[in-house]
Amino acid sequence: MPSATDLARKRPPTNSRRLLEGSIVKSLLRIAVPVVCANILQSGYQLTDAFWVGRLGGDAVAAVAVSFPITFLLIAIGAGLAIAGSTLVAQYMGAGDTRMVNHVSAQTLLLVALTSVVLGAVGFALAPSVLRLMGVAPEVFEGGLQFMRVSFVGLVFIFGFAMIQALLRGVGEVLSPMLIVLGTVILNFLLDPLFIFGWGPLPAAGVAGAAFATLGTQSLAALIGMALLASGKYGIHVHLRDFRPDVAFIKRAFTLGFPASIEQSTRALGMTVMTFLMASFGTVTVAAFGMGINVLSFVIIPAMGLSMATSTLVGQNIGAGQIARADSIARLSATVAFVSLSVLGAVVFVGATPLMAFFVPTDEAVVTSASTFLRTVAPTFGFVGLQLALTGVFRAAGNMVVAMTLALVSQWVIQFPLAYILSMHTSLGASGLWWAFPVSNVIVGFASLAWFLKGDWKKARLTDNDLVTAAVSEKILLEEGVH
Repeated sequence: MPSATDLARKRPPTNSRRLLEGSIVKSLLRIAVPVVCANILQSGYQLTDAFWVGRLGGDAVAAVAVSFPITFLLIAIGAGLAIAGSTLVAQYMGAGDTRMVNHVSAQTLLLVALTSVVLGAVGFALAPSVLRLMGVAPEVFEGGLQFMRVSFVGLVFIFGFAMIQALLRGVGEVLSPMLIVLGTVILNFLLDPLFIFGWGPLPAAGVAGAAFATLGTQSLAALIGMALLASGKYGIHVHLRDFRPDVAFIKRAFTLGFPASIEQSTRALGMTVMTFLMASFGTVTVAAFGMGINVLSFVIIPAMGLSMATSTLVGQNIGAGQIARADSIARLSATVAFVSLSVLGAVVFVGATPLMAFFVPTDEAVVTSASTFLRTVAPTFGFVGLQLALTGVFRAAGNMVVAMTLALVSQWVIQFPLAYILSMHTSLGASGLWWAFPVSNVIVGFASLAWFLKGDWKKARLTDNDLVTAAVSEKILLEEGVH
């Protein structure tokens, strides 16, 4: 007699089967192109904010720059749950277990919603203390505080939509999230100047106006995304009963997601600590770092999208037991990421100064410093792409500890100590901060490659030896009246 788990498993839906068969290049492109487009569009939020806030001057730019790492840190602490959920969804979809796909999706959404509410409240309350601890200049403090607090209020929507994107990507649906992002980015571009500078009866909110615009558009995106999951049209169909807390799954998600949370928060905390260090060099350096990071975030988006597509494809193929195909996908992705980002790095190196002048036309000092930062880091973009692609492989296999270890080494063993030594104890000064980035990029890129070639990631399959799956499947079948 078949077990509950066997009854719960079905053949993967058509959109998933396409990722498990045929040309690897076509499969990768089918996922990667829409994801890259969505990520490029998503960066439109930061670039739009940078464009309009830049019209307020260097102090306003610095206010956003000091706020972003803190906001990113709180988001990253809960991001491990999202990574765990999307990894499980991809492997269960590859294995054809659609009931577990629905259950995991709902439980993960519940967990990240609760987590983001708690983190948002903590961030809102501690924002003034954090800015004082950072030693932010008085002329930057008020704008930074306003921007941070509005961002924390909207954390549940920002994080919620990011989770919805991850879940849909896990089942191979990437076009709908891209269209949602396109619509909301266009809306954000229209709302930003209205909130920042005011219009008619709408008062000028300054720096906080950019955060208000993002809050409105991200809440709309989250609501539309939830409607898609409830519709059942895209491989996931969540019901209210799926949102009842499942202790067994919560334990499993925590075990899988905790290292991923450490990894994500380590990267975010590293950025925050770097901002602390840069604040000691003055507003110009902080603003230059903020503008440089905006451009870097935009430039590496193709590699991030490729990494996400790699996670989906590798995860589904591991779930289906197709390890050789998963290995071929990983190698192709790593090669494409290295080559494409090396080319983009060369473009940024050549065009750094005019690019920065476009965003901050009124502050020559910020333009000069930010241009130096970009030209220092750009030649090593290829190694960033390599690391991102291979990290996607490790996550897809459920080996979150590897990604966590690489992040810890990158931030705390290499980047921050080197930045401190070069900036504080050599004649490089602020330029020493910039040199820490390319050194860590190269070292961690080679370390990621060595770990990948070792091959341990091929041994992981989260849908095997799974008592939690059996228990949950039995529960679902009983609720649906299957005997």
